Amino acid sequence: MAQITKKQKEARAKVDKNQLHTVLEASQKVKDISSANFDESVDIAIRLNVDPRKANQMVRGVVTLPNGTGKETTVLALVTPDKEEAAKAAGADYVGLDEYLTKIKGGWTDVDVIVTMPSVMGKLGPLGRILGPRGLMPNPKTGTVTMDVAKAVADVKGGKIDFKVDKTGIVHALIGKTSFDAEKIAGNARELLSTVVKLKPQTVKGVYIKSIYLSSTMSPAVQIDTKRFTE
Repeated sequence: MAQITKKQKEARAKVDKNQLHTVLEASQKVKDISSANFDESVDIAIRLNVDPRKANQMVRGVVTLPNGTGKETTVLALVTPDKEEAAKAAGADYVGLDEYLTKIKGGWTDVDVIVTMPSVMGKLGPLGRILGPRGLMPNPKTGTVTMDVAKAVADVKGGKIDFKVDKTGIVHALIGKTSFDAEKIAGNARELLSTVVKLKPQTVKGVYIKSIYLSSTMSPAVQIDTKRFTE
């Protein structure tokens, strides 16, 4: 069992597990208890009253965080030659087609997001076993398969993320860094939460959001009052 450091013990002592916070209060608390010597990621965990095994209760979507994620996202644009310059101008880190398809076939997946065009998806099909498990397969539903590749690249670079409820019914997402001020963290959290609320499956009865927790890489989780999360 992993040893709990002195700093972690001190952070845990500052968090009352039974106390509920507004989004802004939780954002400030996470900053206050952060003590790592690096810029920690701030994550949100939203437990939903859904059964992900049922297709009509799968919650998945995209959201553009108003203040970005604070993470440098590496983007590969798999495009035809006529779209290369636009993709580069939009900020894509890697741009091309056949040479990158060959690299991926060989096991290269050193990117965070892949953006492509509908006409290229046929070539990506055989690479599904490599890209799928890593969450890298482009998807029209997340805006990563489009004719407007430049906009897709710019959106991703600007803080657009896609999220999906996991098999335990929880949506996990990176919404910032501890170097952000509390208002920016809270703004990102509210944007994601409002999007998740809009995606509530019609088949879900009763309470939809069961719990919300905010935490940084090294900190304990801080609980948010689900009844007041939009405050």
